[in-house]
Amino acid sequence: MIQRRAAAAGIATKIGNHTFRATGITAYLKNKGTLEHAQTIANHASPRTTKLYDRRSDEISRDEVEKIAI
Repeated sequence: MIQRRAAAAGIATKIGNHTFRATGITAYLKNKGTLEHAQTIANHASPRTTKLYDRRSDEISRDEVEKIAI
């Protein structure tokens, strides 16, 4: 259902329920939430599972890119 609605909205990226879980967990952690509370909110038995949904490391800042010297 999610993929059909995304396609109807013109979103070409693969999307599903885990996309929303990752977005929610990442937003919570970005706003100073703790991993332990994120784990509880997501109803995960292990913090390792919660860490899989943390997408903060996917964002590369311009400062990091500018460290590349050729």
